Amino acid sequence: MASKGKLARISGPVVVAKGLGDAKLYDVVKVGEEGLAGEIIKIVGDSCVVQVYEDTSGLCPGEPVVCTGEPLSVELGPGILKSIYDGIQRPLDKIREKSGIFIARGIEVPALDRKAKWEFKAAKKKGDKVEVGDIIGEVKETEVITHRILAPHSGKLASLSSGKYTVLDEIGEMEVSGKKVPLRLHTRWTVRKPRPCREKLPPVVPLSTGMRIIDTFSPIAKGGTACIPGPFGSGKTVTQQSLAKWSDAEIVVYIGCGERGNEMTEVLNEFPKLIDPKSGKPLMERTVLIANTSNMPVAAREASVYTGITLAEYYRDMGYGVSLMADSTSRWAEALREISGRLEEMPGEEGYPAYLARKLAEFYERAGRVKTLGSDERYGSVSIIGAVSPPGGDISEPVSQNTLRVTKVFLALDASLAHRRHFPAIHWLNSYSLYTGTLDPWYEENLSADFNGMRNAAMALLQKEAELQEVVQLVGPDALPEKEQEVLVVARMLREDYLQQSAYHDVDAFSSMQKQYLMLRNIMRFHERATGAVELGIQLKNISSAKVREKIGRMKEIPESKMKELEGIYKEIDDEFDALASKR
Repeated sequence: MASKGKLARISGPVVVAKGLGDAKLYDVVKVGEEGLAGEIIKIVGDSCVVQVYEDTSGLCPGEPVVCTGEPLSVELGPGILKSIYDGIQRPLDKIREKSGIFIARGIEVPALDRKAKWEFKAAKKKGDKVEVGDIIGEVKETEVITHRILAPHSGKLASLSSGKYTVLDEIGEMEVSGKKVPLRLHTRWTVRKPRPCREKLPPVVPLSTGMRIIDTFSPIAKGGTACIPGPFGSGKTVTQQSLAKWSDAEIVVYIGCGERGNEMTEVLNEFPKLIDPKSGKPLMERTVLIANTSNMPVAAREASVYTGITLAEYYRDMGYGVSLMADSTSRWAEALREISGRLEEMPGEEGYPAYLARKLAEFYERAGRVKTLGSDERYGSVSIIGAVSPPGGDISEPVSQNTLRVTKVFLALDASLAHRRHFPAIHWLNSYSLYTGTLDPWYEENLSADFNGMRNAAMALLQKEAELQEVVQLVGPDALPEKEQEVLVVARMLREDYLQQSAYHDVDAFSSMQKQYLMLRNIMRFHERATGAVELGIQLKNISSAKVREKIGRMKEIPESKMKELEGIYKEIDDEFDALASKR
């Protein structure tokens, strides 16, 4: 029930309204003569403190404030994919048609197209009993994704018909507790409330990203959480775009949260042009973008991550795997800090609100691999990969530290690697994954029994190289024993031939788990035979100049369709080292 009040105080995006009667916390309100969208975030007696999602310039005390009586919600239904929304799910292309290239204040545009007709195919019939979450029908939303329409209640179907419908048309009716409830293609859900599931499952299945440094050394689980902190120019956005394109999730939700306008423009221009390697269709066919640039109102920035995670949970409930990219949660935290300051709350560390850790935890807790609601067995997942932009690259600041407490994978971007054109610029020794132990059985069963041992041996080599580099800088590599020089040679092979990838060359940008295993096996076999050769007294220069060494360096250029070539290198290593030993 709508109630009316008046503006009493204005402080940037935070305003105070009086006389809203029975308004509730987080209710959406319309502020001023232009009807600016806002949300009640604090109630003290007769006063309601509202954060406004739009520019409040020109507002005056005494202007009307109308409470809608509903919390901030998103529309869920066919038409979400391929869309570009702002932080509160207003489609930017529709806003441009209505008000031009600048977003007019107070503009209202529905999130889902009211005129578009969708071909609905019923999966149930009249008289069927259904549970909440059951699939009652399907709509072909894009060429690659089928949108599953879920039952909003448990009950009996009074009617259900296939045909062409808009999102507002009734497709049937349900009998719920003796009452008939209309069924439509769309529903609404409040963004701050997680969507329910039947059961949360342990993280035992890896999210294949195609990036060797992640999949091998810092794996992410399906339904897992990861953070990518790094300074300006270290490649956070490029890494997230690569993850969006190549990870084995069916749906991608990309939230540009408070990023610079030119960076967000690049994302908006690039994503529609990207071709999905799985289907050959545009990547946007299974992507939704939420754009909230740094010059947009901070309150909408705070809401954008909740809008994105709710859309992700909706597709998870259909049984899809979803990857959510939040770029960046530092800008979101800055929005919290600004609003907290205007509310005159007691500041915490570095001026951030005392509840920063709780807000970050609430967001990342909505990730997970789940058994969905419904009578049939369906499994879906939401994997959250959040970028963090610490000032000056200092990860000891509050946002980075509180993010590290709740995420299980830490991908440490290194500016020095980025300057050397090493992509991805993720430092192998500073990064870690807490999923390794739970994912090891999957690797043993689905990849190879010796993969985990090889990975640990490779990491030990890289750590040994870091220790030796301190000596090398003082006395040079030639002063080291040949056994330790061999470690430097193989560690360099790991860095340059295995960990380094090209984001713009499709053959190298993506490596399947099988290809990664074969590449790593070849390098570690070379190390094993080279160590033995050094002990036999064979000179290191003869080992380094072996013909097979060049083939190992070109492994990344071998496409997935020619795996036999990769397997053959293993035998060539043995043959060449046997020849070296026989000449001794």
